[in-house]
Order: sequence, then C-alpha cells, then structure tokens
Amino acid sequence: MGKSGSKAPSIRDVAHAAGVSTATVSRTLSNPDVVSETTREAVFLAIRETGYTVNLAARNLRKRETGAVAILLPNLANPFFSRILSGIAEVMSEAGLSVLISDTTPMAKDDHRLPEYVNQNNVDGIIVLDGNLRQDALLNRGSPEVRAPMVFACEWISQIDRPIVTVDNQEASVRAVQHLLSLGHRRIGHICGPPDNVLTASRLEGARGAMQSVGLRMKPEWIYPGDFSLQSGSEAAKIWHGSSDRPTAVYCACDEMALGFIGELTRRKVAVPQEVSVVGFDDLDMAAHFVPSLTTICQPRVTIGRTAARLLLERMRMTPQERSARPAPRVVLPVKLAVRESTAPPPG
Repeated sequence: MGKSGSKAPSIRDVAHAAGVSTATVSRTLSNPDVVSETTREAVFLAIRETGYTVNLAARNLRKRETGAVAILLPNLANPFFSRILSGIAEVMSEAGLSVLISDTTPMAKDDHRLPEYVNQNNVDGIIVLDGNLRQDALLNRGSPEVRAPMVFACEWISQIDRPIVTVDNQEASVRAVQHLLSLGHRRIGHICGPPDNVLTASRLEGARGAMQSVGLRMKPEWIYPGDFSLQSGSEAAKIWHGSSDRPTAVYCACDEMALGFIGELTRRKVAVPQEVSVVGFDDLDMAAHFVPSLTTICQPRVTIGRTAARLLLERMRMTPQERSARPAPRVVLPVKLAVRESTAPPPG
C-alpha cells in the first residue's frame, strides 16, 4: 500500500506487482472475460495490494461512456432478486462499472423514465428482469448509435430479440409435479403467476404435461390465480380451504406464493404436509428455514446474475452493427429440486 503523501500508485505498479504487462492490466480492467482466470485474479490482487484506483471519469470521457449499467426489476423488495443482483454486481465491479438499480413497479404506463434509459444513452448497458414492461419503452426509437445493449435475465419479452439468461421453466415444473406424483398424489393443483408474464404459461404447461403423461388431468378449479406475491398465495389458500373438492398437493409458480399459501393454511389450522403438500419455485433463502421447510425448484440465481452480466459486457464491446448482425444467444441454466418438509404422501 502506498504511504501517505507518496505518489498515487499507477497502472505500471499494478503490472509489476502482478507480473504482467500494462496492456494486460488495461485489458483485464476493460474486458475481464478475455483474459485467463489466473491472470484476472493476479491483476485484481495487485490492485488491492497497491491501492490503485481506476480513473473512471477520465476513461469514460475518452470512450464516451457513462461507466454504469442499469438493472430493471419489477419489485426491489422481492427477495428473489437479491442473489441475482449480487452476481451482476460482482462481475460489473471487476469490470470497473457501476450498477444502477431501477424498480419498474411504480412506473406508470406513460412514464418517460424508462424510454430515457434506453434512448438517451444514460447508461452503457441494461439488464432487464421484468417481462411485463412495455415493448415500445424498451425498443430504441432513435439512431442505432445511441442504443444501449440489453440482456434479459429470468424473464423476457418475446417480441424483443435480445440475449436471454433463464432456466427451462417447463421442464422444472415437470420435475416438481413428478415429485408429487412419486409420493402418491393424484389430485394436484397449481397457483399461477401473473396472466401476462412469460413464465406463467410455461410453468403451468409443465405441470399439466407431467400429469397428462400418467393419464391424469388438472381440474380447472384446481388452478388458482396468482401474481408472484405472498398475498396471492394467501388468497389461493382461502379458495382451497373453502372448496369441497380439494387437491391433496399444490405446486406454486414461485416460493413467495407457496409461503403465503402455507401461512394462511397454518392460520386456519391446516397442517402442511399432513393435509396438503406444497412445492415452490426459486429456492429463496427463507425457504429452507420456513416451518415447514419448503420443497422447491432451485434456480441458480447468482449464476444467472453473473452470466447475464458477462453477456452484457460482451455485447457492450460490440458495435451496434455487430450486435444487429449476430443472433442473440439464449442461455438455459440447469435447476435442481430441493426436497424438504412441505411434501409427503397424501392423507389417507
């Protein structure tokens, strides 16, 4: 570390400490994915040891960049996004970029802030985690030269051709329902996501398909409306409790609805899983610590964030013409099922 009053450490000091050239240090800072992991670790260790700081203002002025990327998500309070954001922030920090987080929930349909992010070059890139945004707000209406590169993570808008990082939601739902079938359940319900969300149909289709594969059907009255919130899970539990024809197991399109469902049933003295089994989707941090602990589909949320960030950095290094000419990749990451206390064989 430099002593007080001494000359500020330079990129040459970092290169010397890391045992690489100054060009390699510069390349590691601007495009970390193009150097080996060993080199990257050596450079960042040298930066910490020397106390070197990147002059972002000067670098961005030369490159006509803002040094920041925007993350658009539908609900900042939703715990699902925390690990995705940490994965994004980790990669962007290594690249010397700031992360600006924007909650899209309060944005009215005629709000001008979202188009400004996209059209006025206020950020160097955008990661979108909200599949319910207006298509026209995200699509650039100006010259291609001012278009911010964009990547979708978890959710996406089908009409917009941009890179996507996601999981196989339909196959994950098949796995969730197959688990319930293996326990002996034949009456299985589902709490859906929001009607217009791209994930809702695929998760419902997977659940139905798993039942159809063994000659069963999911009754329409066993399909409950939801919106990925605790409250909608609670409302579904009230419907379940008030019905004379109940499923013995309920697969929920997200953990928050599953926890809301279990919470409301607990208040009504209905035991989970003794009277009804419950499966979620996401594996929130609280899922393993809830009582009963929640059986759920585990999304690799940190990996989703890291992958989306690296894809965005790759797109940011391209010219607008190169981005237009190359097909937008779709990265599908694997999931697993965590079997916990909220599922058991059906009663009787």
